[in-house]
This record gives sequence, structure tokens and C-alpha cells, in this order.
Amino acid sequence: MYGTVARMRLRPGMEAKLRDDMAQYDQLKIPGFVSTVVYRMDRDPNEIYMAVVFKDKESYTKNARDPKQDERYKKMRALLAADPEWHDGEIIQSEMASDTPG
Repeated sequence: MYGTVARMRLRPGMEAKLRDDMAQYDQLKIPGFVSTVVYRMDRDPNEIYMAVVFKDKESYTKNARDPKQDERYKKMRALLAADPEWHDGEIIQSEMASDTPG
């Protein structure tokens, strides 16, 4: 798997708009997309971290170069106080809780 972790600073009052916009991503069916997790920091509610996962680097890169993704990024960027810090890389470990009892 491959993805990115972004550190971002929201403009005050933009969290709900970001959440609404991101809730629509699941409907897009982006090839190779696996998941997104967004964290709001306890020490500063306008500081957020976003982790995005794709099945592989090829899918991630193809999406990053897609003009539709650029449109989505520009929409998100309008909610931010500054450009995000992006940290791309291969995911070498991932664990999820099992839903299986016992």
C-alpha cells in the first residue's frame, strides 16, 4: 500500500465544511483508493492531520495527476490557512481490529 500524511491548518470555522466535502469522496469510486483518516489535534482544533491510503503507488500517482483531483484539492485548499505539508510513502505496516468475536 502507498499513501500520504498531510499536516494542515484549517481556517477558523471551516471544519464542518471540510467534513461535508470529504464525506462525498466515498461516492467517487477513485481507482485504488482504500481509506482516509482525519485527526483534529487536541492542542489546536484548527490543526489537522490527514492520512490517505491507496492500494499501490501507481494508483496514488494516477489519482494525484488527475485533473479532477486537482479540482478537489483546490476546493479543499480554500478551507485552509496555508498550503498543506505532504509526506508521501509506502505503508509498511497496517493493523485493523477484527470484527470476529473471540
